[in-house]
Amino acid sequence: MTLLILGLILFLGSHSFSIVAPATRDALAARLGEWPYKGLYSVVAIAGFVLLIVGYGQARLDALVLYTSPAWLSHLSMLLMLIVFPALLATYLPGRISRALVHPMLVAVKAWAVAHLLVNGTLADVLLFGGFLAWAVVDRISLKRRTQRPILRAPQSVLNDVLVVVLGLAAYIGFAFWAHPRWIGVPVMG
Repeated sequence: MTLLILGLILFLGSHSFSIVAPATRDALAARLGEWPYKGLYSVVAIAGFVLLIVGYGQARLDALVLYTSPAWLSHLSMLLMLIVFPALLATYLPGRISRALVHPMLVAVKAWAVAHLLVNGTLADVLLFGGFLAWAVVDRISLKRRTQRPILRAPQSVLNDVLVVVLGLAAYIGFAFWAHPRWIGVPVMG
């Protein structure tokens, strides 16, 4: 459990720098240079991500069950997950969907976290998915008082909405039927 917690602190902490100390983040980036800062940020975030994956895997071996969900919630969870992949893509493919979601990446993270909290009730699940949900909520609130940094996106196009839906649903199907059972070790369907 220690590795999971440390991973969450490093990963979500690095992603929270702009939330809690935007001026400090900007000053550090100016002092180090933008690319060295991004390199350091990436190393910390990747280290945190690896630690949380390893820690979550270890915590699942000796899980402390906090709650057990009724079976029907798995259907609601799968329905919520339909939002995730298109929302992720809408972050980088601006169009009507991106505008409607306002902050599509945060919508994707919140839907992913809630979907998993509905069906996973161990302490490790609550820490992992609850941590990401809390971070996404706080980040969304903070965006009301701070300027979002520009992200690399495709040019705005009506075609982007078609791509978001088609590629997002294809990714959902691929992940649900193939990647989730292979990479996570938990079958989603059946």
